[in-house]
Amino acid sequence: MESVSQLAKKAIEPVERIRLVEAILNSLDKPDQDIEKSWIAESEARYEAYKRGEIDSQDWDEIKKRYGR
Repeated sequence: MESVSQLAKKAIEPVERIRLVEAILNSLDKPDQDIEKSWIAESEARYEAYKRGEIDSQDWDEIKKRYGR
């Protein structure tokens, strides 16, 4: 297996280095399917509650103010 420094030397061009970093990050980013399904179910339930008038929408600018962004 090649060392990190050997791989970096092969990826001389900045674009190639970026592609290498993206490939590494993508290989590490494996979402948990159970968590993904839970988030989908939660978002759908919230949307349905919104459509039924059980919850209100919130203005994006107000949300940003609340969290200091």
